[in-house]
Amino acid sequence: EQPLHPNESCNLGSINVAKFVRNGKPEWERLQKIIRQSVHFLDNVIDANKYPLAEIEAVTKANRRIGLGIMGYAEMLIRMNIPYDSPKSLDFAEKLMKFLNDEARKASNELAKRGSFPNFDKSVWAKDKRTLKGTRNATVTTIAPTGTISIIANATSGIEPLFAVTFVREVMEGTHLLEVNPVFEEVAKKRGFYSKSLMMKIARRGSVQGIKEVPRDVQRLFVTALDIKPEWHVRIQAAFQKSCDN
Repeated sequence: EQPLHPNESCNLGSINVAKFVRNGKPEWERLQKIIRQSVHFLDNVIDANKYPLAEIEAVTKANRRIGLGIMGYAEMLIRMNIPYDSPKSLDFAEKLMKFLNDEARKASNELAKRGSFPNFDKSVWAKDKRTLKGTRNATVTTIAPTGTISIIANATSGIEPLFAVTFVREVMEGTHLLEVNPVFEEVAKKRGFYSKSLMMKIARRGSVQGIKEVPRDVQRLFVTALDIKPEWHVRIQAAFQKSCDN
């Protein structure tokens, strides 16, 4: 999942950015605080962890890599009334990831009071004016799939679009659970078109496109991975890659 040095381990964490929107606007100050706390937390994990092999511990502690990323990007856009496959989404993706990357690096620089990562002098950071006083971690950000943790957090995976607006999850050898995207359920109830029969109808298709009970503006916001053109998957990824360590 992560391209690393031999015997190195990946130490990842993700912020559910869908939780950082109020009245249709991103909450930058709250997000900044959580980014700083997350970097501190992930750095502590390196020291608190019990390593299976001495070689893994040595390389991990020599570089102190962490990978802070996001999940819930699709819901964040919806809460801001921005379609996933739109120029506005691309612009915001760049802005969001640059903010995350910059703030994470600032936090790592502050943690350098504990000491920079041991391989600092061999790294590009030793010659970077932003980190001349040292930095705690060789890398600070990544974009991960967040498969299991996004299910636990009830958020969309990483920077991906909605997998489906509603779908049926099969668990425990035949038990079927109707899963409705929480933001869609919230909008449907607020706008007065929610019903269980409609949710089941959508679940059979996975998409709300062309369903007459769902208003057109809602259809435009709630596009799924299969609704959007492949190029948009690549464009969004490219926008996030502009400010990302891994």
